[in-house]
Amino acid sequence: MATATQTAAPTLIGSVQRALRLLEAVASHAEGAPAKQLARETGLPLPTTYHLLRTLTHEGYLLRDKGVFVLGDAAVRLAGGGDVQNRRIKIEDSLAHWRDEIGVPIYFALYREGEIELVAVADTPNAPAVEEWADFRETAHAHAIGQCLLSQLDLKSRQDHLDRHPVEAITPYTVRNQRVFLERLGSLDRMEPVVERQEYALGTVCAAIPITAGSTAATMAISLPLHQEERLLPAVERLRTEIGKLFGSLAFSISI
Repeated sequence: MATATQTAAPTLIGSVQRALRLLEAVASHAEGAPAKQLARETGLPLPTTYHLLRTLTHEGYLLRDKGVFVLGDAAVRLAGGGDVQNRRIKIEDSLAHWRDEIGVPIYFALYREGEIELVAVADTPNAPAVEEWADFRETAHAHAIGQCLLSQLDLKSRQDHLDRHPVEAITPYTVRNQRVFLERLGSLDRMEPVVERQEYALGTVCAAIPITAGSTAATMAISLPLHQEERLLPAVERLRTEIGKLFGSLAFSISI
């Protein structure tokens, strides 16, 4: 008789176990394998094997090609999840390194599928990041990250973004209308840092460095309290000087 201190055996779903064994068997054959061979290797009855293979194929985890089964897109995406997590960890480690070296919060963001995406932020209690009090995606015109990303887009993509997220003042220092904002973007040099003073958050100054990899726009940015504004340009120039080394660690993030 079991005692109260014994650990209860886990409830296992047999059909899930069998499906996983099939996936492992398929994955072990680079060129794929037929159903009968997979049944032999997994020790499963042939009717059960056919049933599970049909289900896994329907769900996209397997693909049947010329009588053999290979891994499908769903299984490939599932296997790649760990790679994505590892890339994110590497990005965060890189940002944390430069945060400690320069002594300012560091941000990394992308423009993907028509929206601003803040990928990672590294800050400390003594050097906190700017609080996202207004949605970054909707206020790209007001912060250095958004301004830097929009400046890298072509005119059509830029206009499309502003049609969806119109320019409006969120502090007394925010640009007031689209015409002025577009003129500002048009005056920026290709790789020039974008500096923003209290346009997104009162009492805060920010600067962003453009990073372009193929057709993807990306940026790294820093922020400081207004009373430390004299540190902003030296800090962003220091980050800019190291951008080549840093980009070596960040380039893979474009695929996240």
